[in-house]
Amino acid sequence: MLSGSWPTHGEVGHHDYGDVRYLIWVVPYRGGVGVAEFMEFTGLVASGLGRAHVFMAQDHYQNQFKPLLGSGAWPGTLNIELDDSAHDAWQAIRIASGLPAESTNITCDAEMFRIDGFEREGRSFGGATAMLATLYVGDGLSESVAVLLPDLTRHKDVMELISSRFLREALGLTDGDSVRVVVS
Repeated sequence: MLSGSWPTHGEVGHHDYGDVRYLIWVVPYRGGVGVAEFMEFTGLVASGLGRAHVFMAQDHYQNQFKPLLGSGAWPGTLNIELDDSAHDAWQAIRIASGLPAESTNITCDAEMFRIDGFEREGRSFGGATAMLATLYVGDGLSESVAVLLPDLTRHKDVMELISSRFLREALGLTDGDSVRVVVS
């Protein structure tokens, strides 16, 4: 199959949209809709509001991150401002996680992990959806991460990553650095 062409039922192919590449498997029960076996995103490291540590440090969340990451998560997130070319794939992930999103003809089949919310001392801590991914930086370095989609988020085109390590320090990242994230 030629790169950039859509496969027909039972074929596997690749389709490129600028910086986002999809591996497509057309499945008949989805009515011929492209199902992304992996999604690749590019974007820039960006500072957040600095509030994730309040949530990430909670034992209730940390206990749920351990099976996902193999250990507890660093108490914070790495924010990635996604390139415009990632819009449809990001909408598919948002839809799959139950967040409001624009419709797209792409379906995300990545395994989703539910992070349950809780209440403590009259304060509500919301749930989230997570999926495993790999973060790649320009020097050939990579890190296993999870994409975290909080149920209550203001971000529309920002991907939040969690890891057992402080990613900025471990990978030498600063605001504006270009990165690649592969969700599978």
